[in-house]
Amino acid sequence: MSKLQTISGRDLCKILAAIGFEIDHQTGSHIILRQNKYPYRRLTVPDHKQIAKGTMRNIIRECGLTLDEFNTLLNK
Repeated sequence: MSKLQTISGRDLCKILAAIGFEIDHQTGSHIILRQNKYPYRRLTVPDHKQIAKGTMRNIIRECGLTLDEFNTLLNK
C-alpha cells in the first residue's frame, strides 16, 4: 500500500485540474470543483494549508482514482 502525503487544498486543486476538474466556485473555505467531461463529478476540497489524510483518501476515491494513480500525478 502506498503512503499518502499531505498537501494543501490549492495544490490538490492543481493536481485535479490535470485530470479534467475545474474550479466551479468557492464557498467560505471550501473549493467546489466540477469535472468537465462525463460523469461530471463534483468535489469539495477544503482550502486548508494541510488536508487531513482521511479527507484526502475520500477525495481521491470520489474523483475515481486509486492511491497509486494519485501518487503518480503528485510526483509529476
